[in-house]
Amino acid sequence: MLSIRFCLLALLAIVTAFFAWRWGKDMVKDARKTPDSTGQPVRRPTIPELLIGFVTNFFDTLGIGSYAPTTSFFKLFKIVPDEYIPGTLNVGHTVPTFLEAVIFITIVEIEMKTLALMILASVLGAWLGAGIVASWERRKIQIGMGIALLAAAIFFLMKNLGLFPSGSDALGLSGVFLVVGLVGNFILGALMTLGIGAYAPCMILTSLLGMNPRAAFPIIMGSCAFLMPTANVRFIAKKRYSPGPSLGLAIGGAPAVIIAAYLVKSLPLTAIRWLVILVVTYTAAAMLRSAKTELPAIKE
Repeated sequence: MLSIRFCLLALLAIVTAFFAWRWGKDMVKDARKTPDSTGQPVRRPTIPELLIGFVTNFFDTLGIGSYAPTTSFFKLFKIVPDEYIPGTLNVGHTVPTFLEAVIFITIVEIEMKTLALMILASVLGAWLGAGIVASWERRKIQIGMGIALLAAAIFFLMKNLGLFPSGSDALGLSGVFLVVGLVGNFILGALMTLGIGAYAPCMILTSLLGMNPRAAFPIIMGSCAFLMPTANVRFIAKKRYSPGPSLGLAIGGAPAVIIAAYLVKSLPLTAIRWLVILVVTYTAAAMLRSAKTELPAIKE
């Protein structure tokens, strides 16, 4: 009889392969147009975009998270228009996150029923969230991402100050704790499509429910790896992402995951988090300032 772990990994491979095919088909179609569907010139990823993919996914594998830092790079260096950042994040980080999920689901011990249900809840949330975010106008996305980035900065601060709940030794959830976990992961799945990373919120959620913090890793990575292709169907269909930068994230990020997981394994990350807090807070302010600046004039 096939194990739940094997079935999850097989299904994840199928979902990711379908996403890669759908994305590749869209990229080939856009490559015949100048400019592409996002209004940007059709081009290969640049060296900076490849480096952003490498750096953000390297530290994501070690527990920093990739969404907030990537958003900061995109905003500060004006690489991606604000309204295309959520889609570009989700599309570009899918392949590296798939690798992270395979690694953590394989090597970390966790109760498989809890993992499967938590992943399902996040996927449903992502499908709902992507449908909403993909249709938002630029100013709404700027406000939403500004708030999401401030939330990310708070989570980083809590981690550095040792304010995260310590959790327990449980490797799974049951009863009312499982219900709360499913509702929480559904919400986190929806928020992921706006650009708020799931690492810190999911770590807090599972620890508060009494799970071993290490068991949160396969939940986080597995949820993201399943929900991102699901959300991407909508982002790609509505042309709400930038092809070149997203490809840079994928190509640069994939080897970074392997290096971080199997060669580096761990680093003293506190100093890096302080830097991320400063950069992410500045980017959140820039997003909200842009939203205020672009406020439509009231017609008399």
